[in-house]
Amino acid sequence: MTAPSAPKDRPHIVVITRWREHYAQYERYLDHDAHTVTYVAAGIAVDSVPPQATEVVPVRRTDDLEEVRAAVHALVGRHGRPAGIVALKEDDLLVAAQLRADWDCRGQVPEDLLRFRDKYLMASAIAEAGLPVPEFAPAPDADAVAAFAERHGWPVVLKPRTGSSSAGVTMLDGPEELASTVASTAWSEPSLVQKCNPHPIYHVDGVFTGDALATWRASRYVNSCLGFRDGLFLGSVEEDDPGLLDVIGTYTRRFLAALTDGPTPFHLEMFVDRAGMRCEFLEVGARVGGAEIPFIWRELHGYDLMEAAFRIQLGEPAPRAVADAAKRAQDPGPARQPERGGWLLIPAPAEKPCRITEVTPMTGREPGPYSESLLSVGEILPAADAYYEHVGGRFRFRGRDSGEVEKALVATAEAFRVTAEPVADHTYDGNTPVASGT
Repeated sequence: MTAPSAPKDRPHIVVITRWREHYAQYERYLDHDAHTVTYVAAGIAVDSVPPQATEVVPVRRTDDLEEVRAAVHALVGRHGRPAGIVALKEDDLLVAAQLRADWDCRGQVPEDLLRFRDKYLMASAIAEAGLPVPEFAPAPDADAVAAFAERHGWPVVLKPRTGSSSAGVTMLDGPEELASTVASTAWSEPSLVQKCNPHPIYHVDGVFTGDALATWRASRYVNSCLGFRDGLFLGSVEEDDPGLLDVIGTYTRRFLAALTDGPTPFHLEMFVDRAGMRCEFLEVGARVGGAEIPFIWRELHGYDLMEAAFRIQLGEPAPRAVADAAKRAQDPGPARQPERGGWLLIPAPAEKPCRITEVTPMTGREPGPYSESLLSVGEILPAADAYYEHVGGRFRFRGRDSGEVEKALVATAEAFRVTAEPVADHTYDGNTPVASGT
């Protein structure tokens, strides 16, 4: 596309964001005085944009390509061609990738990310590499799901091919549930059906160089992402079994190598058979994990996964990770012993948007979290698009081992209380700013 060039001494960088929380520290990753940094932000994120930003354009949805494309085009007209375009939320990755292609920017383009967004393409690449993945097939309609279940047995999982945060995912135990699902839900988007795997689900987070794991950690979910949508708490505990970690690390590298040969931040989910020391692929995103993962990595492990993703999207090298072993060699004292982290999310206490009427702080309890993110009584929990950000309560844990972390996590889940009431204006979704008290 033709457009005026930005001044060479102040390259124009466009950031697309939908977060109110500071998952990413944009002002630290980029000198906003030495660059022209503009933001395309969902309404709820506008107030979280660094004050040094050159300009902020609010949009209704950051995953609407045409709306964001128009906003970027306007910014380019005022500030010159972009030298880079960044979007770190999973649902916004392809929007930013397409805009990089539009403006010939460095970094990932759609072809680099399609296998990380389309679950059918993703599973197909894993299967073609000869790696373990549950049986799967396209699910264009109910007949296809029924035929798949006849071949592979019930239960099966039905999911959107490009969904996130378990939205639209359904566990089907038999034909009756399939019929009920068809009756209550329109078949509105391309879907995938998959054989159910009963083993625990782990998530693995880190940075892949294109050949090796630059840095990574594995964590076991406590409950499941799908269960969270049904009202259960969702937790995660970092694994500390060295033998199991060796197995998980080997599978992780192989899974990622089947999908890309380029530098990629990743949030990988897999089924782990602890007794058989075997892993099976579930899915992976070319982005930093959600929930409290970015904070735990910064606060406990001294590495900013969001910065790594930011650099990679600009076509730059990710920051180098310093191994725990190297740190301990420099200072072998207790302060340098590796800690295990964990996090806990409590579901929204009422249909969003809702106003908080009661909340119980949990920091300072023993055992309990070292950090929490709670709304105060009277504040509104919005129905915003960043699903795991806007919940009933978010907590972070640290401990000497996985058992200590899990004990504190479960105790917090059992003791925490939060209540809310619906707000009068049900059109408020958090993406459009509203006056306080509505």
